[in-house]
Amino acid sequence: MDSPIGLHRVVAPAGVLPQAAQRLDASPAIGAGEVRVRVERLNLDAASYRQLAEAHGGDGAAIRAAVLEIVAARGKMHNPVTGSGGMLIGTVDEVGPGSPLGLNEGDRIATLVSLTLTPLAITDGLRDWDGLSEQVPCEGHAILFARSIAAVLPGDLSPELALAVLDVCGAPALVKRHISTDVRKVAVIGAAGKSGSLALAAARGTHTVGVVKDEQERAQLAASGLATEVVVADARDAVGLIQKLQDPADLTVVCVDVPGCEHAAILATRPGGTVIFFSMATSFPAAALGAEGLAADVTMLIGNGYVPGHAEYALGLLRSEPAVRAVFEARLAPRLADWAA
Repeated sequence: MDSPIGLHRVVAPAGVLPQAAQRLDASPAIGAGEVRVRVERLNLDAASYRQLAEAHGGDGAAIRAAVLEIVAARGKMHNPVTGSGGMLIGTVDEVGPGSPLGLNEGDRIATLVSLTLTPLAITDGLRDWDGLSEQVPCEGHAILFARSIAAVLPGDLSPELALAVLDVCGAPALVKRHISTDVRKVAVIGAAGKSGSLALAAARGTHTVGVVKDEQERAQLAASGLATEVVVADARDAVGLIQKLQDPADLTVVCVDVPGCEHAAILATRPGGTVIFFSMATSFPAAALGAEGLAADVTMLIGNGYVPGHAEYALGLLRSEPAVRAVFEARLAPRLADWAA
């Protein structure tokens, strides 16, 4: 009997959940509560792709080989260094008679659960991927469990654009949840990226500060109008960042895909304020011990990527905020041009 949380797919070690497993069974035959998806494209999370690119010196062929090796060895896309994965889009191939997900054969969907717990097999050797982007065209199959989450792709957006938004859709919903009357200033570290731009849009109505890495990003974000003010700073330099912010924020959101930003985020937040770490590059021991060492009375939250209604909310922001859409389309420009043609 298949487990609704996928325990029956765990090969090793025994007794752990699929996300913690070293290896999953990605065989295509499905149980009564499962769904098999014919995979079209993976979206590697930013921290994972950055690590792979840096480890292989930006060599696309080597990055491609590394992804193939991970999936072959683990039965899932679970980067052993960052511990993160991403998500995928594909077409529902078969639905078990006991599946509660409400999916039908032929539905084009995006999975809203991490690739780190999704059984995955790649069958085309990633022949159509150059290894130089986070989005990975591929052929293969993936398995969803009864407790998995997926969204049918909207017809008004390209699959690539929808995938890019849904990959980070937990960020704006989580920010919106924590906007209250006593939150007047919101700082978003890594504000020029996908999750950062959505977080800024979700914080409309507050004084928003977008922290970016260089003058090019500053000019782009300032022109977008998404942030009340824009600050150029190295988020790994805690003292330098707080000097540029001047006054601490009530809510700080960390969206950068590099490690070492924990202490800056803590110092950037007022006593009694909240920090949301929406980055897989975060070291949670560094955050916890850093806050203790700084005597910082802040609430620290892990952005787990799921909030009820998060997919619809993020897609709504994309549709209603031209500046947000521009951020995503700029990152995906070549692929969107191919889709439009």
